[in-house]
Amino acid sequence: MGSGKSTVGELIAQRLGVSYRDTDADIVAAQGREISDIFVDEGEPYFRELEREAVAAAVAGHEGVLALGGGAVLDEKTRELLSGLPVAYLSMDVEEAVKRVGLGAARPLLAVNPRRQWRELMDARRPLYTEVARVVVATDARTPEEVAQAVLDALELKNA
Repeated sequence: MGSGKSTVGELIAQRLGVSYRDTDADIVAAQGREISDIFVDEGEPYFRELEREAVAAAVAGHEGVLALGGGAVLDEKTRELLSGLPVAYLSMDVEEAVKRVGLGAARPLLAVNPRRQWRELMDARRPLYTEVARVVVATDARTPEEVAQAVLDALELKNA
């Protein structure tokens, strides 16, 4: 959350001369409502199923840069699907997250005591992120352009 995956993903796609796609945006478009509303109305398990399906469809049908929602790696089948692909994990610490997104109400998993919940989420997810990622790129105190270039360099991908 707030790592810059959408902004950085778009920059990487531009630099590589390919298209960009975000599975969270796919879900919002297909459902006609925001992710926070899906969580409130249908619950997290329902959303995670939508997310798993969106990731599978995007991996199968998209050849450019793909950004996944922060919880996508919770699904074992999704992790298997990402195995062997050039995945980058954009990391940051909680203080950077607070600066970027404020850890506010639009983040349903952070509704109560957002700093503690963010830390708990990251403690649970970090091993999964590193499991699927070929590279880890820290985003703290870096511009989106710097992060995009660091990802390209780490994955040894050439600008278009």
